[in-house]
Parts: sequence; structure tokens; C-alpha cells
Amino acid sequence: MDNLIDKIKAAGLRGRGGGGFSVYQKWKSVIDTPSDKKYVICNGAEGEPEGFKDGYILDNHLEDVMNGISLAMKEIGAEKAYLYLRKDYYEKYQKAIGSYPIEAPLGLIRKPDIGYIGGEETIICQVIEEQNLFPRKKPPYLSEKGLFGQPTLINNVETFYYVSKISKDEYAGERFYSISGDIDNPGVYELKEDDTIIEVLKHTGNYPDFDFFAQVGGISGEIFLPSEMDKPLDGAGFINVYNSINVDHYSFLERLSQFFHEGNCDKCTPCSGGFYLINEMCKKKQIDFNKLEDILLSLKVSSFCALGKNAYLPFETFINKITKDGKH
Repeated sequence: MDNLIDKIKAAGLRGRGGGGFSVYQKWKSVIDTPSDKKYVICNGAEGEPEGFKDGYILDNHLEDVMNGISLAMKEIGAEKAYLYLRKDYYEKYQKAIGSYPIEAPLGLIRKPDIGYIGGEETIICQVIEEQNLFPRKKPPYLSEKGLFGQPTLINNVETFYYVSKISKDEYAGERFYSISGDIDNPGVYELKEDDTIIEVLKHTGNYPDFDFFAQVGGISGEIFLPSEMDKPLDGAGFINVYNSINVDHYSFLERLSQFFHEGNCDKCTPCSGGFYLINEMCKKKQIDFNKLEDILLSLKVSSFCALGKNAYLPFETFINKITKDGKH
């Protein structure tokens, strides 16, 4: 099996940026879309508050990341690739990347200071195009009409790393986990992707001996109790552990609401107004839980992009699982 796209299909690789979409299907869609020009984008925005997984990969596996980008360009017939990095990664790695002997043209782009929304894939296209920075409606998807209106493949840093490993027959179903919070051994670990959350914490010496909960999958991730962690991690590979005794409920919710309030693009009312109202309630420690439930439902069903559609989850699961009846 010499064809890379067939190897990716056989490996069952899913994107590691959070959505978990089939890498084979995404690549195949770009390949099958007729166009004289196609592009590849490597997304290294990593907007998670405690995010450092992509930085770890760039520190330790830059050669494989760059190789994965080169392979993608050849596979889809792209004329240029772009590596899109958050500010600190751009400043740290631009010299190494700029001198890297990649065979095809590579553009290095620094993520602007526009918050969490800056990692959304249509926003990335508009940064490169120097357009207004608001999410675009999908469909059409980037595989059909992306950067400069041309078919565009976008995957994140970790995905391109594993593409390189697959090309060399060195992939065995691993993924990277970024573990932080009230634990003994924070850091980034490479383990099997089908390890359960409990197994990941135990393998890394981070399973607490106290009452705890964890937010799994990043800032938009679900809250899990210990009894619910006997399952593999979906989405982005982030696990943030909290000591249940030390968590102030209002402060936890305020941190979430402040992050999303500052990180959204203000394009649609559910995000711009919803996160503002949630943040104000949390700061005043006067949460109307019926009103909050209505706002979260509006976010879930009416938000323009995935940021708002997914952001309800940590609020909803924290309230249902941690605050129980809504009392601190």
C-alpha cells in the first residue's frame, strides 16, 4: 500500500484539532474537487487557556510536522501551504521553520490578537486573505471553497505529525494528551488513543487521591466525574483536573464566561449577548438558573459557528454534575 491517502484510510486517523473528523474523508474531498489551485493550512492557533500540546510537538517533532505538510501538498496537488501559529509559537519557531528545507512554498502566518475565535478555520482563511475577521457560513466547506475561494485542506499540528508517521509506517494509534490542573505530573504525553480517561491519568501518575472532577476536551469540553471516566477521550486531547473541595462554583463559571465573552467575534447575538449576560451573573454571584438555561439553549441551537454551538457544554455539565440543584 504505497498511496498515502490509502494508508491514512487504513489507519483510521481522525483530526486532532477537536472535531475528530476523518482525515481520509477530508483529504479525499479536497482531492476530488476540481481546481487549478489548492492550498494546505496547518493550524497551530491552539487557543485553549492551558494549551501547550502543539508547542510540545513543534519543540520535539518539527521535522515530522513539516514532512506531513509537504506530503499533504503533494497528495492534494497544492501550490502553497501556510503554517498558522499563535503569537508565542510564531515568535519562538519562526526562525527554525523559515530555515527548514521544505520543498514547496510555505507561508508563515501569525494569529492576530482576536481571542479564541482566531482558531476557527474560516477565520484563518480570512486572516491570510486580509479580510474582515468573521466566521463564514458553511457549506460550502473549505474542501470546496476555502482560501482565496479555492479547495483548501486544513488540519492541525498534531494531525500533520501523525500523517508523517503514517507515511513511514510508524503509526500505531497514538495521540497526544495535555494534562494540567490539580495533579502531580502536568505535561504532554503520547499514549494510545483508545486509552480511557482513567487510564491516561493513571499511566501518567496523575490520578488524584482526593475528590475531583475533570474538564475533558478543552475549554468547550464536558465536565466528567470519576465514575464517568471509563471511556476514551473525544475531541481535543486536553484533561484539566480540579480538586472538588477547592473549586468556587461562581469563580469556575465566571472563568468560562469571561473567556468566551472575550474570545467570540460579536457576529451573532447568542454569543455576544449571551456570554455577556452569563458573565455578569457570575461576577455578581446572582445566577438565575432558568435564565441561564435559556441562554445556553440559544447558544446551542442559534449560534453562527461552532464556538457558540459547543460552548454550552461545560456550563450545562458543571451545573448538572457539580452544583446539582444550582446552589453553591
